[in-house]
Amino acid sequence: MKILKHTLTLQLFFGIGLFLMVGCESNFKEVQKINYSEFVPSGEADDFNLKYTDSGRIKSILVSPKMLDYSNVEFPFTEFPKGVHVTMYDSKGKRTFISSDYAVMFKGTDLIDLQKNVLITNETNQMLETSQLYYDQKNEWFFTEKKFKFTDPKGISYGEGIDFSKDFKIVNSQRINGEIDEAE
Repeated sequence: MKILKHTLTLQLFFGIGLFLMVGCESNFKEVQKINYSEFVPSGEADDFNLKYTDSGRIKSILVSPKMLDYSNVEFPFTEFPKGVHVTMYDSKGKRTFISSDYAVMFKGTDLIDLQKNVLITNETNQMLETSQLYYDQKNEWFFTEKKFKFTDPKGISYGEGIDFSKDFKIVNSQRINGEIDEAE
């Protein structure tokens, strides 16, 4: 009888212990969730089309299939995970066209990071191709340290590292490492 009583006491003790452990585990997971912040956008838009104007003139048009706004994080940014197509206008109405498969605009820095199949063309048949390119909106200046291919009516040049004005009037390449083909 004493052994049966001792066995029942042990079973009861283990049963209560198991119940408390399961109950504590559930509460512990809830406590962990309190300190967990989910990284989700505060805003989202499909078929995004933004026209930027200044003094009644269109300065640029940005079109993207998807825009995600992360203005709720410590370092806010806007992401374009499906790429962008941008048309920029100079003061005379001449256009520069920019496209990439992915882009991120960092708020507070005036920088846009264009990535994957970046292509810039203009109306004077100049074209730059690269895998990543930054655009400084404040200074209207592009730059990269990546490999590039630059084509203009004079020929084609290949290199690594380039910076230039949005209208291609000023172009500085750091390392030309390919042939320059003269156009006929």
